[in-house]
Amino acid sequence: MSGARGLESAKAWLIMLPSLILMTFFVWEPLFESVRMSLYKTRNVELVRFIGLENYLSVMKKDDFLQALTNTFSYTFWSLLIGFLLPIVLAILIGETRRGKGFFRTVAYLPNMLPGLAVVILWSSFFSGGPTGVLNILLSTFGIPPQTYLTRADWVIPIIILIATWKGAGATALIYMASIAGISPELYEAATIDGANVGQRIFHILLPAIRKLTGTLLILQIISVFQIMYEPMVLTKGGPDNASLSLMQLMWQYAFGGSMNYGKASAVAVIVTIILLLMTAVYSYFNRRESDWE
Repeated sequence: MSGARGLESAKAWLIMLPSLILMTFFVWEPLFESVRMSLYKTRNVELVRFIGLENYLSVMKKDDFLQALTNTFSYTFWSLLIGFLLPIVLAILIGETRRGKGFFRTVAYLPNMLPGLAVVILWSSFFSGGPTGVLNILLSTFGIPPQTYLTRADWVIPIIILIATWKGAGATALIYMASIAGISPELYEAATIDGANVGQRIFHILLPAIRKLTGTLLILQIISVFQIMYEPMVLTKGGPDNASLSLMQLMWQYAFGGSMNYGKASAVAVIVTIILLLMTAVYSYFNRRESDWE
């Protein structure tokens, strides 16, 4: 028996070996190299001299880091406010549709098929502050003068999150729809017999059934939004006055924006990783506590 188990274990490791090699080469090795580089004074990618935490202290003392950190948390807040519930609502509406579900699924997923850069360029023309901006043209029919949207510090982050939500909400809605499809029809039938309306079926059957999936997608969305970069880079270049600068964009500026300081760029990357690890640990802790209570 022990020999058979050892053979099965060896087969399992052989099956996983290609994935482990790829993960080591493309994930763990770059991660550890970034940590090592963040502790050195660099000349491009060359390690010149060990300086310990000096890169971290230098980065965190700068005003643009504090601004980028605040903005990144603001991106996360607006993402949860605008983009977290929308896929759930889309999934419920499409799931309750009697006809044309395939059509609505395709329409919901269509923005996710577009290249990210094309989406940003498309929406930049929509929110253009000039008289030729699509939104300004639409508002002019109601007598509203042209507005400048992407140059207003209080509007720019919600607009960027709106664009990101438009692109990704449909794909997330399909994941929810797949989970909803796994709910036993007998539960709905029993609820209908007991006189439950649509709202009661949603709150007492559907939402509890997708609760764990919702928690998983919540932490994945936070991780994704925390790494937002090319939307503010293309739309506003981090402006106005660093109002849309994100941590990942700041990292790019250190690495490729002229100074070519890969040590400081790596320090920013490590800081982002630590923040995300802490968020994930907090989520895992409360999720485990909730599972224990159940």
